[in-house]
Formats: sequence, C-alpha cells, structure tokens
Amino acid sequence: MTYATADLCDRHEPGVQVAEPLFRDFGGSAAFAGPVATVRALEDNTLVREALETPGEGRVLVVDGGGSRRCALLGDRLASVALDNEWAGVIIYGCVRDTSALKSMALGIKALEACPRRSRKLGHGERDVTVAFAGVRFEPGAHLYADGDGIIVSASAIEA
Repeated sequence: MTYATADLCDRHEPGVQVAEPLFRDFGGSAAFAGPVATVRALEDNTLVREALETPGEGRVLVVDGGGSRRCALLGDRLASVALDNEWAGVIIYGCVRDTSALKSMALGIKALEACPRRSRKLGHGERDVTVAFAGVRFEPGAHLYADGDGIIVSASAIEA
C-alpha cells in the first residue's frame, strides 16, 4: 500500500486521530501501517516480547511505556523477533536502544528517544487494552498509518 499520512488526513479528517509530533524514526522502514495491537508496561518489556512472539500478520504494536526515558523497551533482539513474526511496526511511548542496528532492519519503529539501559523483566503490564498518549486513543483493532510526517489512527481501514 502506498500512502502519505498528510493525504490520508486531508481525505478522511475528521475521521482520523493525529498523534502529536513527539516521535522519532528508528527503524529501517519510515512508512508502515496495519491494525493496532497494544501493550501498557512501564519500564518492563516482558509483555512487549510476548506480543512480538505471536504472529504479527502485518499489525503494528503500540506500546504505552508511560513516556519513560529511564530505559529502553525495544532493542535489536526484539526488533528481530518482530520481523521474524511479520509485524509491520512498533510505536513506543518510551525509548529504544541498539539504534544503529534498528536502522538496518526493514521494520517501522517510532519512539520518543534512545536509552542504552535495558528494561526490567517482571511481567508487569497489560496487553490488548486501550492506551492513550500523544493526544490519541489507540484501540486494539484500529488502523494505524505512519510515515515521515507522523502517525494517524482510524477506527477502520481507510483508502489510500
């Protein structure tokens, strides 16, 4: 699918939500789209791993890390897991690490910042729940479209 979020926004507003421009691109694919799956986990990436170990089927994992900049919730190993399981991308409201490796991967990755510290592994958090940040409510099954201009979310798939 070829699209530009600016064009989608023009054609489908007010039916789309537009995320505040908080995110940087870290993956090798600047443009990605797919149905939303979610994780809410503060400084613990156990559920992120669990989600990415399931078949992605072109989905986008949206992770509400509470905006924490104290540790990374995704690095090159988990990004490889995401690629192997055919996820389209990952949005992290938090940090990533291993940024040089992430750039070479054909995966869409947007996050707030980079941080070299790894997260805890305690299994805290929730999966497949509505999360909200950057002025957007991300509901499982909604459709997310991302590119260099930003992130938009629609309740259902929209025409490019």
